[in-house]
Amino acid sequence: MPEISRFYGIIIGMFFNEHNPPHFHVKYEEYNAEITIKDGIVTGRLPRRALNLVFEWLDMHRDELLENWKRGENCESFIKIEPLK
Repeated sequence: MPEISRFYGIIIGMFFNEHNPPHFHVKYEEYNAEITIKDGIVTGRLPRRALNLVFEWLDMHRDELLENWKRGENCESFIKIEPLK
């Protein structure tokens, strides 16, 4: 999975040519989740604290995530997104 951001042990990534709706993947320790970009629907499991951090990051970078989604559809390289600080 190409990594687009990493913060507090949380790894955010996307795959090329993925299924809709636009989403990204999250890995944290032994947990994995998929989160839709537009409405934040979570599939999988993350600890509450990690999930809250991911939602905070999502709110800040939604447009960049959607741009990366378009890049992935065209098999273009993803742009790294600023981590949560």
